[in-house]
This record gives sequence, C-alpha cells and structure tokens, in this order.
Amino acid sequence: MARSDHRVSSEKQPPVIVIGAGIGGMATAARLARAGHTVEIHEASGNTGGKCRTEWINGYAFDTGPSLLTLPAVYKDFFLKTGKRLEHVLELEAVNPSFDYRFADGKSVRFENLSHNKTVESIKNSLGSDAAESYHQLIERADQMWEASRTDFVERELISIRALLKQPGAMKKIRTISPFTSLRKLTRRYTRSPHIQKIMDRYATYTGSDPRKVPAVLLTIAFVEETFGAWHIKGGIGQLANALENRCRELGVTIHLNSPVKEIHHSSGEVVAVELSSGEKIPASIVIANADAAHVYNSLIPGKPAITRRPRRALKQAVPSLSGFSLLLGLRPDPSAAQLAHHTVFFPDDYDDEFDSIFHREQPVPDPAIYICAPKDSAMVSKEGSENWFVLVNAPRHDPLHGCDWNTPGLKERYAEQIISTLESYGLTIRDRLDVMEIRTPADLETRTLAPGGSIYGTSSNGPRAAFLRAKNRSPIKGLYCVGGSAHPGGGLPLVGISSEIVADAIGKPR
Repeated sequence: MARSDHRVSSEKQPPVIVIGAGIGGMATAARLARAGHTVEIHEASGNTGGKCRTEWINGYAFDTGPSLLTLPAVYKDFFLKTGKRLEHVLELEAVNPSFDYRFADGKSVRFENLSHNKTVESIKNSLGSDAAESYHQLIERADQMWEASRTDFVERELISIRALLKQPGAMKKIRTISPFTSLRKLTRRYTRSPHIQKIMDRYATYTGSDPRKVPAVLLTIAFVEETFGAWHIKGGIGQLANALENRCRELGVTIHLNSPVKEIHHSSGEVVAVELSSGEKIPASIVIANADAAHVYNSLIPGKPAITRRPRRALKQAVPSLSGFSLLLGLRPDPSAAQLAHHTVFFPDDYDDEFDSIFHREQPVPDPAIYICAPKDSAMVSKEGSENWFVLVNAPRHDPLHGCDWNTPGLKERYAEQIISTLESYGLTIRDRLDVMEIRTPADLETRTLAPGGSIYGTSSNGPRAAFLRAKNRSPIKGLYCVGGSAHPGGGLPLVGISSEIVADAIGKPR
C-alpha cells in the first residue's frame, strides 16, 4: 500500500476523526489505534454498527442488515492484527444448506455449504445433468476471475484504469475478467437452464445492481460463497458490530454516539477540522468518512469546491444501488408448520420485471423474488419453538420527486400484505402464527443510515466503468479518506472489511 503523507509526530498530531460507527469505520479505527493513533469516532445515531445490526423486538431478534457472513478470513485477519482471535469473541456456525432456492414452476434446489461436489449433485437431482454441468463450469470460470481480480481490483486502492494496465499480466487478467461482458451475458454462454440463470442473476443484487448491466466479474461472488462458505454468528450477525465496538474501546478508541458531523473543514486542499451539529469544531488532519459517499461529497463538504469536482461528477454519473423492503416477522411455535432453511429464496417467473421495476419504472416490484432468513438460533428467540423471519425484497430507492415515495399513506401496509399473501400461497403459515410484524421501507433506511434514498450499497455496479465511479478510498482533499460500502471495493461485509484495511494501510503509523 502507498505510504501516507501524515507520518508526523504523534505528540503533535490531533486525533484521527472517524465519521460513522459502521463496520468499516470501527474496523479502520481499531486498526489505526493498534498502530498508535489517537482515534475518535463520531456517530450520528445512538447505536454502533451502521446497517449491520441485530435488533430485538418483543422477544424476537432480527438481523436487519447483513444476514450471513462470507469470506470470514477478512475478519479473522482483522482480529489477529488488532490483538485478538475471532474465535475468542465470536461463535461462527456454518449454515447448511447455504441456500434453498425455489422456483415458480415448482422446482427447487438446495446448495450444500462448503461442498462444490454435493451442490453439483443436488442440482443434477433437481434440475438435470445439463444444469449441473453448466453450474460446474460457471464456478470454474468464477474461480479464474477471482484469482485475476482479487489482488489488483479488490485488495488494493483502485486509482485509475491506467494504473491497472501497468500491473504485471494486466491484459491477461482483463481478458479473464471480461469487463465489457455483463453477468447475464456470461451466464448464458454457459447454461440454458432458466433456474441456474436466475441463481446467477441474484448475485448482482449483492451489490444492488442489475444482472443485465453489471460486469461479469460479480460471478466471483458465487465462487467465494461456495468456496469459503456461508456463516452465521451465534446470536445474530450484529454480534460482529458488537465485537468491533468492544475491540475499539479496548484499544482506546473514543466513541461518541448521537454526535452527528455537520461539516468537514478544509483549507488549501487539506483537512483542518470537523464541525459537529452542536457547533463544536475539532481540529483534525486525518478524517475517515464511513458515511455514504454521496452524503460526504454533497452535504459534509459544502460549497461544492473545485477540488471535489471529479468525485462528485463520478457519483452523479453512477446509478444508485437498489434498496430493500423488509418485514420482521415473529412467529409463534407451530410444530406442524413447514420448516424453512436458514436462507430461502423464492424466485418469480419473470425475474427481469424486478429489475425493470426498480431501475426503470422505479416502483415496487409487482411479483418480487422473496428472500427469507429464518435462523435456527435459540439465542435469537426468547421462547423455544418460536421463529424469527427476516423477509426481504429488492425495492427502488425512496425518491418522492422522481420515483417511488415510500411514505405514501398505506403503501407499505398494502405491499406487506401482498408479500405475506404470496408467501402463504407457497404453503407457508404466517397470519395464524403472527406475533410480531414490523415493516421497514427504503425511506426508513434513509432516515436511519443517512444513505440517500435508502440505497443499500451507495452506487450500483451497473456498467463496466462502475468500479471507477465508486468513491475512491483516498479523497482529493488531503487527509480525507472514504471507507465502507459506498467506497472501493464495494458493499457487503467482506469488502467493507477489506476497505478498512486499505484505508488504514494508506494512513500508516504515526511517527
């Protein structure tokens, strides 16, 4: 990693200010504190964790952000490098099957966790030999793409296309990655199975994107998920946020909750201070923004200075990621009810209409794919036999002026009823068991996380240039860095963890 420009005497250095106590912000703070920096986090809300939270509602716990952990080595590495072992602070459990996929024609297939051969066999038994062989070939291609992209595209700062082309073997890697081929187009080169196509399309939604436009390199998610496994954390994925908060505090990081930052002050192209909403100004030469990049550049740096013109233009050109509409359902015990796998996805007949609804019509999807996380974790329910379902459908951003106004009276209630009716048509018992129901819309997500429109991942990955439109980790303002899902290398717990390492390495140690 490039060495920072901020290697000054630690005795004279003001504290590093981190804006936001999300996963990326806390992970960066802990790394820098371990390296010897004095670090303060200012979080606008009353909670740490950002979008990664496990919330208790009347005896039921729900993972209301990420609901599985992939590539756990990222966080094993984090804890080791900050002086702990992950196994001593978190209890990881492999989820098997990793996913239960169900289709509108009545077919279904279960993916075996951490076993490519068993997954291929499962596909063969459910969907036929041709589908199984095409899946095998797709995973082999995803393996090659992961090896070609991991070091230069994921684990390092992404400076420019020109810089990438200077890397050894760059052209061969680019041919493997196929940046101008969409995920959908690549998938269709390998398979005629509509079921495998839908499963592969879904990986685009991991970055809030459209499979018809997202680069084919997102196929690597399938490889990573299968090879490194799908994991649950005992007590909920939000326990990761709690563990990061504890690690920060143990390392001396000061965390200020309910402390929103109003402005990042800069002079002569360098950060000089942050101003809180209270009016207090805190001198700073290093500021790490763990907030949505659009919020940082358009709201926290007022006046639209010329020095930030390029990142603001890039963010404006980028397509915002999709959002999510979710139901938190607490269900009373019923031994006769059908038991769901930990992760179940119900695909509609017309999956393309989902992406047309979100990215073109900008309206709730009439017949969406429905994801249910139903953890088999006794630590997440207060009564034995109860079930806690987190139900999620992809949704357009909250955009009252030009798109969907999720605050329209009655809209969320009607849509919730539609989703429940759809699930009951699949044979699931919900209304007769319903003990708790809470509805979360993109408007709610925007309010809680300050992500414009409730976009889960900042900008989408739609288009071959999308990675270069995403906020760079190093801002053009000296001393300002961006970390988290809206910055390079992207959204999702593994990439956010990698983002924190990139930023911490770029800053380096105080001298």
